[in-house]
Amino acid sequence: MNHYNSHTPSKKTITRDMTIDTIFGKYPQKSQRIAQELSNAGLQCVGCQASTWETLEVGMLGHGYGEEEIEALLKRLNELLEEESDPTTISLTKRAAEKFKGILEADKRTGWALRFADKPGGCGGFEYILDFSEAAQEDDEVFESHGVKIHVHKKMLGRLLGCEIDYLEGLMGSGFKVTNPNVKGSCSCGNSQSY
Repeated sequence: MNHYNSHTPSKKTITRDMTIDTIFGKYPQKSQRIAQELSNAGLQCVGCQASTWETLEVGMLGHGYGEEEIEALLKRLNELLEEESDPTTISLTKRAAEKFKGILEADKRTGWALRFADKPGGCGGFEYILDFSEAAQEDDEVFESHGVKIHVHKKMLGRLLGCEIDYLEGLMGSGFKVTNPNVKGSCSCGNSQSY
């Protein structure tokens, strides 16, 4: 039984008969999280030409996945669409906060904040910067999430408000991953974005 087929009544639904290109076009504010979920599932089709004509189902089947894996991916993708984000703050997931606190402790910087910024670079326009911050500057906005203070220069708030920072571990690498609802496009390598 297909729970996420094209007949499922919902205003936010990713279905098996959608192309990757259509999915990103329909949900640009979630494109970074969707790309990460597809990559975690073993589909490196975000920058692939097949993304314009191959459906999610055909792509999964072509990579050796069965019905159970297709349904599981559809479930995760649709759960992503339902996640609420707060456009008035910058936050960390619990996992990211715990990882950052562990790094602070290992570097003997307990109590320091996370400096979050972006800078021009990469092939998409801007790259994120995550660094240590001993104290907020006069022109910083300070946020707090899961016990971690986050320092952000006020001139960057228009691009960075609403961001959620997560920490992911996987076979293709581990690290902090930023989801930004302000992104209008990102490069296929996933390292930079445009607003």
